[in-house]
Amino acid sequence: MFIKKSKALVVLSLIMSALILVSGCGASKPAETAPSGGESKEPIKIGFLGAKTGDVAIYGLNTLKGLNMAIEELNKEGVLGRKVQLVEEDNAGQKDQAINITNKLISQDKVVAIVGDPTTGITRVAGQIANSKNTVIMSAGSTGTNVVEIGPYVFRDTLLDTIAAPATMKYVIQDKGWKNVALITSKNNDYSVSLSKIFSDAIKSNGGNIVIEEFIQDKDTDFSGQITKIKAANPDVIVFSGYYTEGALIMKKAREVGIKAVMVGGDGLQGDDLMKIGGAAVEGSISYAGFSPEQPTPNTEKFINAFKAKYNNELPDLFAAQGYDALMIIAKAIKDSGSADPVKFKDTLAQTKNYDGVSGSITFQESREPIKSPVYLLEVKDGKFALLKKVPVEVK
Repeated sequence: MFIKKSKALVVLSLIMSALILVSGCGASKPAETAPSGGESKEPIKIGFLGAKTGDVAIYGLNTLKGLNMAIEELNKEGVLGRKVQLVEEDNAGQKDQAINITNKLISQDKVVAIVGDPTTGITRVAGQIANSKNTVIMSAGSTGTNVVEIGPYVFRDTLLDTIAAPATMKYVIQDKGWKNVALITSKNNDYSVSLSKIFSDAIKSNGGNIVIEEFIQDKDTDFSGQITKIKAANPDVIVFSGYYTEGALIMKKAREVGIKAVMVGGDGLQGDDLMKIGGAAVEGSISYAGFSPEQPTPNTEKFINAFKAKYNNELPDLFAAQGYDALMIIAKAIKDSGSADPVKFKDTLAQTKNYDGVSGSITFQESREPIKSPVYLLEVKDGKFALLKKVPVEVK
């Protein structure tokens, strides 16, 4: 009995000594100090939601270029003492994939914010998920209606269709005198359906007439029927509210049958494939954008030069510029709020006023809808987008 007790005491003594030793070792090394805001030193993760493949990949890929530039710039000094890490996914322009990716980015990757999608339709479905899970999402491309209304975590830094389309139609009808309009809508494209309504109202309010309205669907390639009817209506201008691929094919068919009217549309026409597919048929086409590399401000010029240096002398487009601005605005809100918790920094983000972005001045209204100035009207000239006119927007 005595021997058993002695052995037990020896074992207990050894255990106590080990605990004291471990405790002493821990005490000799000071604990790591958390960065300001009480955050850990883990990277601040930002999710990218967009297409890297598929029909609208150009939007996602160019947004991604702008994001990568922002990441490099932010990581020179860090944000709240932490690096910023981009988590990339590819939704291929498909809503079902976007839903899965958004859930993964939030639940598995633990991102604090998502930049994307560049399109309105996908932004709506992703926004509902992000908002329900208290994660900030900012689209660097969606311009249609019913986006920020989803909830307080949903933002965008784009030029709104409700601002740009009326400015464009004022120029088309009042400055150019093109009053008779053929309006074409892609029925299975949320962006196009929404934009056509805005264009329609703007045409009427500026004294124009919609002489014919036709409908197509994304992925269609034969527009003979629609163009035949449009030719008979003899419009001064063709307003198409969809994307560049269908726009190029529409104009090729229009030129084949002798229609001389130019095409006017939104930033959905912004893509090199408009010219690659349409060729001479899209010369003179006009679209609006929230960015142009021509006549840059000093801040924009700095961005353009850095972009060209990084991407083999390529000029940035609006998606690259808006992607860059989106992440920089989010990072500023994180810094200003002292926290990378979206529950905390979303309110600071919503208070953004007169932010000097590379894509223009950006102010969030109480609704979190952005007001951007100016509106850039671009014209296809010699196979490239060229600045036609800058239209200032009053921020109230």
